[in-house]
Amino acid sequence: MAARTTEPAGTHEAPVPQRLLAVATRLFAERGYDRTSVQEIVEAAGVTKGALYHYFGSKDDLLHEVYARMLRLQQQRLDAVAASDAPVEERLRAAAADVVVTTIENLDDAMIFFRSMHQLSPEKFKQVRAERRRYHERFRALIEEGQRTGVFSTATPADLVVDYHFGSVHHLSTWYRADGPLTPQQVADHLADLLLRALRP
Repeated sequence: MAARTTEPAGTHEAPVPQRLLAVATRLFAERGYDRTSVQEIVEAAGVTKGALYHYFGSKDDLLHEVYARMLRLQQQRLDAVAASDAPVEERLRAAAADVVVTTIENLDDAMIFFRSMHQLSPEKFKQVRAERRRYHERFRALIEEGQRTGVFSTATPADLVVDYHFGSVHHLSTWYRADGPLTPQQVADHLADLLLRALRP
Protein backbone atom coordinates (compact mmCIF):
# COMPACT_ATOMS: atom_id res chain seq x y z
CA MET A 1 0.00 0.00 0.00
CA ALA A 2 1.33 3.43 -0.86
CA ALA A 3 2.13 5.43 2.24
CA ARG A 4 0.42 8.74 2.77
CA THR A 5 2.59 11.72 1.92
CA THR A 6 0.42 14.40 3.53
CA GLU A 7 -1.39 14.60 6.82
CA PRO A 8 -5.10 13.84 6.86
CA ALA A 9 -7.31 16.90 6.44
CA GLY A 10 -7.59 18.84 9.67
CA THR A 11 -4.56 17.19 11.31
CA HIS A 12 -3.03 20.47 12.50
CA GLU A 13 -6.35 21.56 13.99
CA ALA A 14 -6.77 18.25 15.81
CA PRO A 15 -6.03 17.82 19.53
CA VAL A 16 -2.37 17.13 20.22
CA PRO A 17 -2.68 13.37 20.93
CA GLN A 18 -4.59 12.74 17.68
CA ARG A 19 -2.13 14.95 15.78
CA LEU A 20 0.84 13.00 17.13
CA LEU A 21 -0.82 9.68 16.26
CA ALA A 22 -1.67 10.82 12.73
CA VAL A 23 1.88 11.99 12.08
CA ALA A 24 3.46 8.93 13.70
CA THR A 25 1.25 6.63 11.63
CA ARG A 26 2.31 8.36 8.40
CA LEU A 27 6.00 8.36 9.27
CA PHE A 28 6.01 4.76 10.52
CA ALA A 29 4.27 3.68 7.29
CA GLU A 30 6.66 5.65 5.07
CA ARG A 31 9.98 5.05 6.81
CA GLY A 32 9.47 2.23 9.25
CA TYR A 33 9.19 2.44 13.02
CA ASP A 34 12.89 1.92 13.68
CA ARG A 35 13.94 4.61 11.17
CA THR A 36 11.62 7.28 12.57
CA SER A 37 12.91 9.45 15.41
CA VAL A 38 10.92 11.18 18.12
CA GLN A 39 12.35 14.48 16.86
CA GLU A 40 10.94 13.86 13.38
CA ILE A 41 7.52 13.08 14.83
CA VAL A 42 7.30 16.21 16.96
CA GLU A 43 8.59 18.45 14.18
CA ALA A 44 6.05 17.09 11.71
CA ALA A 45 3.27 17.43 14.29
CA GLY A 46 4.32 20.97 15.20
CA VAL A 47 4.66 20.23 18.92
CA THR A 48 7.47 19.89 21.44
CA LYS A 49 8.99 16.72 22.82
CA GLY A 50 7.50 17.71 26.15
CA ALA A 51 4.03 17.60 24.58
CA LEU A 52 4.67 14.14 23.18
CA TYR A 53 5.92 12.80 26.50
CA HIS A 54 2.94 14.36 28.26
CA TYR A 55 0.57 12.12 26.27
CA PHE A 56 2.84 9.21 25.35
CA GLY A 57 5.65 8.01 27.55
CA SER A 58 7.78 6.91 24.61
CA LYS A 59 7.86 6.12 20.91
CA ASP A 60 7.02 2.59 22.03
CA ASP A 61 3.75 3.92 23.47
CA LEU A 62 2.92 5.54 20.13
CA LEU A 63 3.44 2.24 18.30
CA HIS A 64 1.23 0.45 20.80
CA GLU A 65 -1.53 3.04 20.48
CA VAL A 66 -1.48 2.89 16.66
CA TYR A 67 -2.66 -0.69 16.91
CA ALA A 68 -4.63 -0.46 20.16
CA ARG A 69 -7.04 2.15 18.79
CA MET A 70 -7.97 -0.17 15.91
CA LEU A 71 -8.30 -3.17 18.21
CA ARG A 72 -10.53 -1.20 20.61
CA LEU A 73 -12.85 -0.32 17.74
CA GLN A 74 -12.96 -3.93 16.55
CA GLN A 75 -13.58 -5.24 20.07
CA GLN A 76 -16.47 -2.82 20.63
CA ARG A 77 -18.06 -3.82 17.34
CA LEU A 78 -17.54 -7.54 17.95
CA ASP A 79 -19.03 -7.28 21.44
CA ALA A 80 -22.12 -5.57 20.01
CA VAL A 81 -22.54 -8.18 17.25
CA ALA A 82 -21.97 -11.14 19.59
CA ALA A 83 -24.50 -9.82 22.13
CA SER A 84 -27.29 -9.37 19.59
CA ASP A 85 -30.30 -11.67 19.29
CA ALA A 86 -29.55 -12.66 15.68
CA PRO A 87 -28.96 -16.34 14.81
CA VAL A 88 -25.38 -17.42 15.46
CA GLU A 89 -24.65 -17.87 11.75
CA GLU A 90 -25.62 -14.24 11.08
CA ARG A 91 -23.61 -13.00 14.05
CA LEU A 92 -20.49 -14.88 12.98
CA ARG A 93 -20.80 -13.70 9.40
CA ALA A 94 -21.23 -10.09 10.54
CA ALA A 95 -18.22 -10.37 12.85
CA ALA A 96 -16.08 -12.04 10.17
CA ALA A 97 -16.92 -9.31 7.65
CA ASP A 98 -16.52 -6.46 10.13
CA VAL A 99 -12.94 -7.34 11.08
CA VAL A 100 -12.02 -7.32 7.37
CA VAL A 101 -13.65 -3.94 6.69
CA THR A 102 -12.20 -2.27 9.81
CA THR A 103 -8.74 -3.65 9.04
CA ILE A 104 -8.86 -2.31 5.47
CA GLU A 105 -10.13 1.05 6.72
CA ASN A 106 -7.10 1.18 9.06
CA LEU A 107 -4.61 -0.55 6.79
CA ASP A 108 -1.66 1.68 7.68
CA ASP A 109 -2.19 0.85 11.34
CA ALA A 110 -2.34 -2.88 10.63
CA MET A 111 0.68 -2.81 8.31
CA ILE A 112 2.79 -0.83 10.78
CA PHE A 113 1.88 -3.07 13.67
CA PHE A 114 2.51 -6.44 12.05
CA ARG A 115 5.75 -5.15 10.57
CA SER A 116 6.98 -3.64 13.84
CA MET A 117 5.27 -5.47 16.72
CA HIS A 118 8.50 -7.32 17.55
CA GLN A 119 10.02 -3.94 18.44
CA LEU A 120 7.59 -3.30 21.27
CA SER A 121 8.93 -3.58 24.81
CA PRO A 122 8.25 -6.99 26.41
CA GLU A 123 5.60 -5.41 28.66
CA LYS A 124 3.77 -3.74 25.77
CA PHE A 125 4.06 -6.87 23.62
CA LYS A 126 2.49 -8.93 26.42
CA GLN A 127 -0.30 -6.35 26.76
CA VAL A 128 -1.09 -6.43 23.04
CA ARG A 129 -1.14 -10.22 23.00
CA ALA A 130 -3.65 -10.17 25.86
CA GLU A 131 -5.83 -7.62 24.03
CA ARG A 132 -5.75 -9.67 20.82
CA ARG A 133 -6.46 -12.88 22.74
CA ARG A 134 -9.62 -11.34 24.22
CA TYR A 135 -10.84 -10.46 20.73
CA HIS A 136 -10.04 -13.91 19.32
CA GLU A 137 -11.71 -15.64 22.28
CA ARG A 138 -14.95 -13.70 21.75
CA PHE A 139 -14.84 -14.56 18.05
CA ARG A 140 -14.10 -18.21 18.81
CA ALA A 141 -17.03 -18.33 21.23
CA LEU A 142 -19.40 -17.64 18.31
CA ILE A 143 -17.97 -20.60 16.42
CA GLU A 144 -18.21 -22.84 19.49
CA GLU A 145 -21.80 -21.77 20.06
CA GLY A 146 -22.68 -22.76 16.51
CA GLN A 147 -20.84 -26.07 16.86
CA ARG A 148 -22.63 -26.90 20.13
CA THR A 149 -26.02 -26.20 18.61
CA GLY A 150 -25.39 -28.14 15.40
CA VAL A 151 -25.39 -25.07 13.15
CA PHE A 152 -21.67 -25.46 12.35
CA SER A 153 -19.61 -28.56 11.63
CA THR A 154 -17.40 -29.83 14.44
CA ALA A 155 -14.96 -31.46 12.00
CA THR A 156 -12.41 -28.66 12.51
CA PRO A 157 -11.53 -27.37 15.99
CA ALA A 158 -12.73 -23.82 16.63
CA ASP A 159 -9.17 -22.62 17.31
CA LEU A 160 -8.08 -23.65 13.82
CA VAL A 161 -11.11 -21.97 12.26
CA VAL A 162 -10.16 -18.73 14.04
CA ASP A 163 -6.55 -19.02 12.82
CA TYR A 164 -7.80 -19.67 9.28
CA HIS A 165 -9.86 -16.49 9.17
CA PHE A 166 -7.40 -14.21 10.94
CA GLY A 167 -4.54 -15.46 8.79
CA SER A 168 -6.42 -13.95 5.85
CA VAL A 169 -7.10 -10.74 7.77
CA HIS A 170 -3.46 -10.29 8.78
CA HIS A 171 -2.32 -10.57 5.16
CA LEU A 172 -4.64 -7.85 3.87
CA SER A 173 -1.95 -5.18 4.20
CA THR A 174 0.34 -7.12 1.84
CA TRP A 175 -2.04 -7.20 -1.12
CA TYR A 176 -5.12 -5.00 -0.74
CA ARG A 177 -5.12 -1.84 -2.87
CA ALA A 178 -7.72 0.89 -2.63
CA ASP A 179 -7.69 1.21 -6.43
CA GLY A 180 -8.10 -2.55 -6.94
CA PRO A 181 -11.14 -4.32 -8.37
CA LEU A 182 -12.82 -5.08 -5.02
CA THR A 183 -14.26 -2.70 -2.44
CA PRO A 184 -13.55 -3.34 1.26
CA GLN A 185 -17.08 -4.68 1.69
CA GLN A 186 -16.73 -7.04 -1.27
CA VAL A 187 -13.49 -8.45 0.14
CA ALA A 188 -15.19 -8.79 3.53
CA ASP A 189 -18.18 -10.59 2.02
CA HIS A 190 -15.98 -13.05 0.12
CA LEU A 191 -13.87 -13.91 3.16
CA ALA A 192 -16.90 -14.19 5.44
CA ASP A 193 -18.59 -16.49 2.91
CA LEU A 194 -15.45 -18.67 2.75
CA LEU A 195 -15.50 -18.99 6.53
CA LEU A 196 -19.18 -19.93 6.64
CA ARG A 197 -18.73 -22.48 3.85
CA ALA A 198 -15.87 -24.06 5.78
CA LEU A 199 -18.16 -24.45 8.79
CA ARG A 200 -21.16 -25.81 6.94
CA PRO A 201 -22.24 -29.23 8.35
